[in-house]
Amino acid sequence: MAFAAAASPLCTWLIAACVSQTVAGLSSENYPVSSGPLGRRLRRRIARSKKLAAEGWFPNVGIQAGALSGQNLVAFCESGLSELGSFCSLEGCPEYNSSKHSPLFGDGFLFGEGFGGLGSKPVRAARRRLSKAAAGKATAIAVQPVRGTPEKKTTATKQRRVVVTGMGVVSCLGHDPQTFYDNLLEGKSGITEIEGFDCKDFPTRIAGEIKSFSTDGWVAAKFARRMDKFMLYLLTAGKKALADGGLTEEVMKELDKTKCGVLIGSAMGGMQVFNDAVEALRVSYRKMNPFCVPFATTNMGSAMLAMDLGWMGPNYSISTACATSNFCILSAANHIIRGEADVMLSGGSDAAIIPIGLGGFVACRALSQRNEDPMKASRPWDTERDGFVLGEGAGVLLLEELEHAKSRGAEIYAEFLGGSFTCDAYHMTEPHPDGAGVVLCIEKALTQAGVSRQDVNYVNAHATSTRAGDLQEYKALMRSFGKNTELKVNSTKSMIGHLLGASGGVEAIATVQAIRTGWVHPNINIESPESELDMNVIVGSQKQRLDIKVALSNSFGFGGHNSSVLFAPYEESNEV
Repeated sequence: MAFAAAASPLCTWLIAACVSQTVAGLSSENYPVSSGPLGRRLRRRIARSKKLAAEGWFPNVGIQAGALSGQNLVAFCESGLSELGSFCSLEGCPEYNSSKHSPLFGDGFLFGEGFGGLGSKPVRAARRRLSKAAAGKATAIAVQPVRGTPEKKTTATKQRRVVVTGMGVVSCLGHDPQTFYDNLLEGKSGITEIEGFDCKDFPTRIAGEIKSFSTDGWVAAKFARRMDKFMLYLLTAGKKALADGGLTEEVMKELDKTKCGVLIGSAMGGMQVFNDAVEALRVSYRKMNPFCVPFATTNMGSAMLAMDLGWMGPNYSISTACATSNFCILSAANHIIRGEADVMLSGGSDAAIIPIGLGGFVACRALSQRNEDPMKASRPWDTERDGFVLGEGAGVLLLEELEHAKSRGAEIYAEFLGGSFTCDAYHMTEPHPDGAGVVLCIEKALTQAGVSRQDVNYVNAHATSTRAGDLQEYKALMRSFGKNTELKVNSTKSMIGHLLGASGGVEAIATVQAIRTGWVHPNINIESPESELDMNVIVGSQKQRLDIKVALSNSFGFGGHNSSVLFAPYEESNEV
């Protein structure tokens, strides 16, 4: 009711002004006008009102302007005023009339006592003016019409370009982009037996588990003890991306923090925190951690990072299963393109290698059970594949508007060209048998980015090592890029497993590193390739040299979510 209290006197005055005299129909025939100075001013206003009415200041009303008496004007404005309800009531809402001061503008809250005078006195004054006007004893309260705003002329503006200036990664193959990609180029696998908990009774006992991880220097100890690992991975990777991008404390002080945002998502959120809360609830709600709700939600990682940095721009998370990171990256880039931000941290984080996470995916029959040989368990496009391998970690990109990056002398790793989202609208976990959603997503991404299909010569595929998904994606890629003889396709998941919502972020880093180094990493464990595969397209067990023109990174998720994002080498000559 605070707003009601503030609005009632203002609306009361407005309506009182409207109904006290006729707006455009004032004339000496209706009301007596004195011959003194006040009367002369009134006659000039009457003449001006008639002139405005003649010039069409009340268009498309269906009644003559001169007939807009106080009653008719209220009827004319009824559709707009009715939406305000009691806020614009002539009598004011009961709560307001019974209050001494307005809660919103009262004693020193916002404007102090000077503005707190919006009490019952203006209402009584308006009523007095109404009664005097009815008796013909008052002068008109002038309501000056405002001319329509002329149509603004729009001028073509230069498209804001988005570049990658920093990267942060936490993975089973390393916690910095260089180490991570060097291990990928060497074909090392990070898939091992799970050590974080006893899983001897599970049919799957392997994962892309992070064996050693430290938050020292990145996350305050009091939070490190309470937060879920997905949030610790997120905060660490986010801050590492800033450091990698040269955003030192001195540079940060110069940033417009209202134009800096964080958009890092998660597919699963704080599973361990939530699981612990459920266990505590079995004893008593009094045993529950007060942080269990905020530290389990997917948005809180981005929020905590923004609080730490003081960044006040766009801040939220997106959760679209295993397509999460790409959704976040494209959405963050769009904030920059629209001018809503100059700098964005974007990507994804997940930490589901815990009993409930492993058990849930086992129940889905989605995981490989090649426990005797973990490093060969993740094998995209191989005929012996038997499901994906669960992984964990985080991947975060520092996206920046081009001119902003150049003005601070940042190193530009690659340019983000665009992307797209689609939905299969087919099945909760299975891909569309014709790959229709994937093809549509790729085609839309090319159109949105203004990229020719002939220019795409590298694809970091989603390829999780599942029976249906790998082949459907390959067929979709061939439909889109099959005529490109330079095309190379690989899957980062063959070495680190499936990081769920973090996959797209980590794979985007691998894609940018491929652009920077000119090398695409191998795809290990293809010992018996599917017969439909062209092994001239699929990167084999050894890294390959490739001068990348445009790179595509795919991520798909349960629910039929499809996402494709495009990166390219930054070339100053492309500027217009």
